Amino acid sequence: MNADLSHEVTRLLHDWQGGDRAALEKLTPLVYDELRRLASHYLRGERKDHTLQGTALVHEAFIRLVGQSDLELQSRAHFFGVAARLMRQILVDHARKHTAAKRGGGERDLSIEEAAIFSPQRAADLVALDDAMQSLAKFDPRKSRIIELRYFGGLSIEEIGLVEGIAVATVRRQMRTAEAWLHREMSAR
Repeated sequence: MNADLSHEVTRLLHDWQGGDRAALEKLTPLVYDELRRLASHYLRGERKDHTLQGTALVHEAFIRLVGQSDLELQSRAHFFGVAARLMRQILVDHARKHTAAKRGGGERDLSIEEAAIFSPQRAADLVALDDAMQSLAKFDPRKSRIIELRYFGGLSIEEIGLVEGIAVATVRRQMRTAEAWLHREMSAR
């Protein structure tokens, strides 16, 4: 997304939060394709007839996002971070409902990126990742947000630095630490 469009999204977010309903109508087409890209990333590899479709995921996340009256969106990157968190919650809820399978079952070397992609075969992995993310958030909320923004929000390292107000080098360092911690936590489960 170019800088002008990014600034336009940020301006429309502020206008919408200020009570301008027309701003939401202008904002929707500007963010919809990016939300679809995020949903497609989460659902890649799924059958075409799967019960959870990308469009449904985008619509559910957008409805939840618009319905939050106390939300203060600061920028385009913050908006997509919040949308990513909502999509993750929707996918985890879906996975919890549709799996009775036990987590684990032998040693597996599963990456965070693989676990973040929803499929019935990986539903238990997504639930394990969510549980690990919740544990991480209890003792280090920033590291949890960094992982969420990167893997679920699709934000670049630079965008994460802007959202979190920290240097790019700090983002990289904290992300590596969080990835190692999550990998260990998920392997232990």
